[in-house]
Order: sequence, then C-alpha cells, then structure tokens
Amino acid sequence: MTAEEDTAQEYAPPKQKKEPTETEKRRKKIVPGSLMKAEMRPGGGDARPSDGDQVVYHCTVRTLAGFVVESTRLEYGGKGTPIRQVLGKSKMLLGLIEGLPTMLKGEVAMVVSEDLGVIKKVIDEGQGWESPREPYEVKAWISAKTGDGKVIPLHKQGEPYFFTFGKSEVPKGLEMGLGTMTREEKAVIYVTNQYLTESLLMSVAEGFEEVQFEVELVHFTQVRDMLGDGRLIKRRLHDGKGEFPMDCPLHDSLLRVHYKGMLLNEEKTVFIDTRIDNDGQPLEFGSGEGLVPEGFEMCVRLMLPGEVALVNCPPDFAYDKFPRPANVPEGAHIEWEIELLGFEMPKDWTGLDFQSIMDEAEKIRNTGNRLFKEGKFELAKAKYEKVLREFNHVNPQDDEEGKVFLNARNLLNLNVAACYLKLGECKKSIETCNKVLETNPAHVKALYRRGMAYIEVGDFEEARNDFEMMMKADKSSEPDATAALKKLKQKQQDVENKARRQFKGLFDKKPGEIAEAGTDSRAEEHSTSENQKNGDEEDSDGSDEEDVEDVAVAPREGWFSLLWPTGRRLFSALGLQRCTIL
Repeated sequence: MTAEEDTAQEYAPPKQKKEPTETEKRRKKIVPGSLMKAEMRPGGGDARPSDGDQVVYHCTVRTLAGFVVESTRLEYGGKGTPIRQVLGKSKMLLGLIEGLPTMLKGEVAMVVSEDLGVIKKVIDEGQGWESPREPYEVKAWISAKTGDGKVIPLHKQGEPYFFTFGKSEVPKGLEMGLGTMTREEKAVIYVTNQYLTESLLMSVAEGFEEVQFEVELVHFTQVRDMLGDGRLIKRRLHDGKGEFPMDCPLHDSLLRVHYKGMLLNEEKTVFIDTRIDNDGQPLEFGSGEGLVPEGFEMCVRLMLPGEVALVNCPPDFAYDKFPRPANVPEGAHIEWEIELLGFEMPKDWTGLDFQSIMDEAEKIRNTGNRLFKEGKFELAKAKYEKVLREFNHVNPQDDEEGKVFLNARNLLNLNVAACYLKLGECKKSIETCNKVLETNPAHVKALYRRGMAYIEVGDFEEARNDFEMMMKADKSSEPDATAALKKLKQKQQDVENKARRQFKGLFDKKPGEIAEAGTDSRAEEHSTSENQKNGDEEDSDGSDEEDVEDVAVAPREGWFSLLWPTGRRLFSALGLQRCTIL
C-alpha cells in the first residue's frame, strides 16, 4: 500500500448535507427591518432560554391594525393559562422563535413581524401542550372557504382527514398552523397564497388570495425517527400519564415493562411475550446498564408511564450486538410492542451522609466495571462520568473524608481514561490522566495509563518519561514499567521499519526518475504479529481487582503521524540530516 493510499483511508467520506428544517428556511427570509422587538418592561436575572429549554409565557397576537387574533390573557378573551413549549422543538411563530431567546424572566416585549402569511385564531383551547411535528400521524376535521365565504371542496369532505406531518399532504401554511395546536383544539387558520401549496387535501391552490381553514385537531400519534434515517421508528399506540418529555425516564432508572417481540416477517412470528412466557411477570431492568438491546432502551426512555408503543428496530440496534434469543435468526429486523408500567428514579444524594454517598458511588462504579469487562465501553464511561458529576456537589468535612474522596475521584478518572483508550480516543485518555496527575504527579497508575496512551499516538519520548517516572515513584512498579518499555521499544522499531520500507529507494534515483516507495507486506505482517504477541504478554498495569483492566486499543493512525515524535532521529539514521518534518 502506498503512502497516498494509507493516508486516504484515514479520512471518512464526506457526510451528506442535511436538509434545512422548515424553521431554518423561514429564518433565511428574514431581512433587516422585517422583524423587530421592543422591550416594554425589563426582566430580571441574566439567564435567557435556549434550544431545548421549556418556556412558559403569555402571548397576544395582533394584526398591524391592532386587531387581536388570539391571546392567552383573560383581558383579551383568553383563558389566563400560559403556553408551555420547548424551544427548538415546538412549532412557533417566527417572531417567537427569534424573540424568546433574547428575553429575561419577567420581561414583557413586543415583537413586530412582516411575516403574517399564516395566522391562527383559537376557538377552543386544547388539552396538554404537545403539538404534532414530523413525522407524527394526525387526525383532524378540516374545512376551507375563501375570504368572502365561498366553500372550497377538499379531499374526503364530511369525515376526519388522516395525514402524516411533514409529507406535504396538506398545504404548507395549514401544516404550519397545525404544528402549533394541541389535542382537541379548535381554531381558524388564515393562510395567504404564498403558503398555499398543492396537496392531496387541496389539489387546487391557485387563484386564492387567502383561505380560511376551520380545524379541529382530533388526535395525533407520536411517531419518532430515533436515528434520523428511518430505521428505528417508535410509534405511540396508547397515551401514557404525564407531560412529555418531563415525565419520561430520561435518566438512568429502574424500569418495569411488559413487551412482546415479533420478527418482521410475513407471519409476524412472536418470539417472546412477557405476559405469557414470563409467568405474567414484567421485565425489570436498570437503564444505562446494557441489559436490553440498545434500540429497545432508546425508545423506552422516551415513554410515559402507562404508554404503549410499537417499535420497529434494525438488526444492529436489536439482537446483532446483544445475546440473541434462540428463535431469532441473525440479521433479523424486530418489532416490539412495549408497555411502560412504571419506573423508579435513582436515589437522590441530597441529605445523605458522606459514607452513604461513597457507598452509592461504589455501586455505580461496580456497574461500570461490569460493563467494561463486557466490552460496553461507552456505557461504562457514562457510569463513571455520572458519579464524577455528582462528586461536584460533595464536600468532605475533614481530612480523612477528603483523602477517601480524592482516591475515589482519581480511580474514577483512571477508569474513564481506560474507556477512552479502548474507544481509540487516546488524546482524551491523556487529558483525563492529567486530571489525576495534577493532584498527584507521582500517581503510578495514572503514569502507566498515560504512557500507554502516548505509545498509541506515537509520542514515544513522553511515554518513556512516564514509565521511568513510575519506577522512581514506586520501586514495586518496576516489572510493569520494564514490560511497558519493552513494548514501547518494539512499537518504535515497527514504526521505523515501516518508514524505511516507505522511503526505500526514494533518494537513490537520479533527477527525473520516479522512485517507488514499496512495502514488504510479508515482513510487515510478521512484525505486526510478533508485536501483538508481545503486547498480549506484557500489557499489565499491575492494578488491583477493583480497577478495570487496561488493554490499549490503537486507533487507526497514518504512518507519518506515528513517525512524528521520533522523526528527526529516524531521518538522521537514513543519512538525511538536513530533512525537516513539516
């Protein structure tokens, strides 16, 4: 393989450009002066909402002539109940999308927008606060007429209209208005001709200046594309109790579910039903512990208690990477019907004494160690990092507690570093080891783990320094440090040999001749296998049983990136003292 081919393999193909959302398209139409905000009463504090935050606000919509279209306030005909929405998720008027993130709590402001192509007037308030969005399935009563009262014929008049949100099955402006409605809400949506697009509902959209749609949102089914590529789909069959997503088990919890698993074949073969096969007992499992297939847990985390959902799952998120039931073939697409019976949140550490906190931390760390040994490094890392976040709120009361706390935190950071090493993120592993070495520069395990990470990124001098420091700090670590230095030497020789083969004959040609930088594949294979054998025998960090085992997993690196730390010495050995690595 040539150097050019080796380098080319390091780069992934460019990702496809993501289609802009409807909100992003609307934002592009904003020009200076078309959207203005006037502060009428200042707010307090310095925190402003951002995407993902739930906002609670009162709103009154008027035309530029002052006519009140709708309002949440009693004095303007509303019910006095504020609106609850999630920024970046819920459908909103463009003025609200741009204006709310600039406001402080308690602030009153007026936002003036020229984009009045779609206006909604609420007739009857709906239930809850969730609104439909792509790709929800919607059921609504819809009628239409012109500004002078002439009825416009629609598809399937006299019965509710079913459609999938975001599939252009209703005019664009009508869909924008529906995206702000809640269940059982009745409203009139005024849509000007610029937002009247042809659709299955309304085949003729031309010739109308404005259309008034009378809408009753009967129901919508929450449909979520969990991966964004249409492969893992969660469809809500029965509503649960509470508000989405605040009352979902988003955090690690003890979950209780009944579920039925089916193969996505013509017969819809059922391979498990907990109501029958488990003596009627539900499945109980802790989320974040890798105890169920990944696609299963992703969907359950977004369910409300009492909710029933249908999940279509691809093989790589079902049983291809999880212990497969005997009657499920490899590569099978799965459909689960899941009912979330309830869940218990993890114990709140607030009010616990120091020893109780450390006991809880140890339980979570042990779960992380189990996940690490099972090869579930991302999940293990999440467990360790969860405890480290909680430790930010722990304050030891004396020197003895402080010592115990520091040792526990260092051990967790080293476990995180081991996970990064396994995941091939060696630079992050080094950064995490540095956190330990900042508190104790002679910490043997941190020096060892950082040295192993330095080997993988090709920084051999730094690795050697760490292993030598190990022996100075603790004589008992000498066998581990010696074995690590032997591995370092072998790795360095492999890199130099590979570089020699790459440059073989490169400088022996006369001007105008082409030099071929070839490799001896058999020699390289032999060297690699010998190094792997030596690494398996010698890679031991001397850690106790409580610590995770440390086996470095190298990310794919180009030969030149590995060459860099020892480049000057290597080129000198080749007789090229005046060469410089750029």
